[in-house]
Amino acid sequence: MSLDWIYWAISWILLLWHSAWDAIGVSAGAVLGTNWSWILAIIFLVVTLRVILFPIFVKQIKSQRAMQAIQPQLKALQEKHKGDRETLQKEMMELYRKEKANPLMGCLPIFLQAPVFIGLFHVLRRLDPANQGKTRYGWTAEQFESATHARLFDVPIAGKFGSTAAELARLNASGASVKILAGVLVAIMIATTYLTSRQMILKTGWAEDPQQRMIQRLMLYGIPASLLVSGAIFPIGVVIYWVTNNLFTLGQQQWVLRKYPPPQTAPRLPKPGESAPRRTSGTGAGGGRRGTDSRNPVQPGKPAKPAGRFGRAKANGAQPEKPAVDTKALAPKPGAKPVNPKKGRPAKRQG
Repeated sequence: MSLDWIYWAISWILLLWHSAWDAIGVSAGAVLGTNWSWILAIIFLVVTLRVILFPIFVKQIKSQRAMQAIQPQLKALQEKHKGDRETLQKEMMELYRKEKANPLMGCLPIFLQAPVFIGLFHVLRRLDPANQGKTRYGWTAEQFESATHARLFDVPIAGKFGSTAAELARLNASGASVKILAGVLVAIMIATTYLTSRQMILKTGWAEDPQQRMIQRLMLYGIPASLLVSGAIFPIGVVIYWVTNNLFTLGQQQWVLRKYPPPQTAPRLPKPGESAPRRTSGTGAGGGRRGTDSRNPVQPGKPAKPAGRFGRAKANGAQPEKPAVDTKALAPKPGAKPVNPKKGRPAKRQG
């Protein structure tokens, strides 16, 4: 399958941004040993790509949220079908479909950016004065010559850490300066690649699903480790693209994770044998308040501690209950003489 359409698309965007910066007055000459019109063209190639992929990035975040939400259900399925892998996979696929979760969505933005990276790598690798196909992919000979001699701190963006002596001679570059700048940029590329994956995992947490966890480990450790080797063959312009893309990703992830925060964890349930947390108030079925008084909690198995004077309980300012009166004991016996309540009282003293 030919990838020429990718090379044409990348060249068109790159040349468009270079022409735009020339049109607004960014000098084609070197400032601080840097041809900023070409450096900014590479940077804004990243911006263009990330704007196009932003809706997919939001879908990635939402899918990861859905994966987090179904972790308890996945764990239950794994316990239920521990010895039946075929049934387990079928049940998991059905759960993913029902909850609109995709375990591979976390890698989708990387897969979509891969063709752009390959296209830019191919286009910038062609920046060699000995190349005869200067006008391929829509370039003019003048644009090709300008890009070939474009520099970042006096180092050609077409150079790489593993450039041969013949390549360095054609680019009129020092081997030591190319290796130093390329080494620094590759180190930044590895560090920012690790940080982008770590930022996402710290916010969303490690997945319970072994397949999803393996993908997370691959993104966190595997990809940065592979850059130690592959970074030596990347032109400096490609490393600039990768570092810019990582910095853009860090900022974009921070914004999206604030806008779509991880779901709050459910309150912890008491373990078997552990007493439930005390409720200070609540509403019963009849509409009244129920629960224990926080000032005088009742311990299980222990009688309530009397409160108030002489052991009479007082609750919410209510009057203490009067002791019940036995009316039968106070009634006169049959045949008994009536008692005159006024008799026996002392006479009032006359003033």
